[in-house]
Amino acid sequence: MVRVWDLVVRSFHWALVLSFVTAWLTDHTSEEIHHWAGYAAAGLVTMRLLWGVIGTPYARFSQFVRGPATVLHYLGAILSGREARYLGHNPAGGAMVIVLIVAMGLTALTGWLMTTDAYFGVPWVETTHSLVAHGLLLLVFFHIGGVALASFRHRENLVRAMVTGRKRKAEQTDVA
Repeated sequence: MVRVWDLVVRSFHWALVLSFVTAWLTDHTSEEIHHWAGYAAAGLVTMRLLWGVIGTPYARFSQFVRGPATVLHYLGAILSGREARYLGHNPAGGAMVIVLIVAMGLTALTGWLMTTDAYFGVPWVETTHSLVAHGLLLLVFFHIGGVALASFRHRENLVRAMVTGRKRKAEQTDVA
């Protein structure tokens, strides 16, 4: 076993899960908790953006963010059942990380805007917040499905890896 995801990445991941679930569940029941969960998400996203530049090797965006052609090629390999195992995030997972961060950031931003004098009650801000939040939920389901598929195909528990930070070491055909 080798250490892949550091404590910052793992803590960010699970804290973001907690803040999103909290915000989702308190949307119509507790405005104060909903707002604080959103502020927590915004802070976490900001921290992750910084850590993606200065963090440990597998935390850096330069390690796992790939171009659209690479992502599409990887998705095609998934469909044919021939995708490579990556020690860090695979190209589809890396793309999902970016899309989730952007969607979470946009959800937090529009939520905050709704609390300001300038944008309180502005329909397009409320609509955008609702659409992005619902889209984020859909993305979360895709993310969970991708994690389940990769865990099954590569015979490793990625949820456990996001708790412990460890994955089995790269084999000859894996991408380190």
